[in-house]
Amino acid sequence: MTSPEDVPTVTLAVTYRDPKAALDWLARAFGFEVSMAIEGDDAMTSHYEMSVQGRGRIVIGGEWADWTRSPAGVGGANTQSASVLLTGDVDAHCARARDAGARIVAEPEDQFYGDRTYRAVDPEGHVWTFAAPVRDVSRAEAETVIGRRIDAPSWT
Repeated sequence: MTSPEDVPTVTLAVTYRDPKAALDWLARAFGFEVSMAIEGDDAMTSHYEMSVQGRGRIVIGGEWADWTRSPAGVGGANTQSASVLLTGDVDAHCARARDAGARIVAEPEDQFYGDRTYRAVDPEGHVWTFAAPVRDVSRAEAETVIGRRIDAPSWT
């Protein structure tokens, strides 16, 4: 049994036209690992979960209701995007994603808040941002860079 502190408090659920193909592609491109698979007869009775570097949980599902659609089914529109915190080399992760066919819409770049990030679009149009910390940045330093106050009590 999983202890409560190991369970994410928020879990992203991503809808695909072909969730089985998405599982394979997400593993190959982004290094996600299948952590649960319940094979059903269709999207209504199937359930898949993936983790990232052994952490977190992403639910991968099909278009099982009128209100669940892949961006591929609505002209590419996204109503959300996913941000994934990595450990390790963001540039190598980006190269892996590109080699697997991801469309890179923002190349790896250091951000004012201390992370190196890139943004990719998967074959069905979901937008994914990947980040890894590369340096410690104080809140005061970040505020100076962007020229405005940041209200984040836990960021010193």
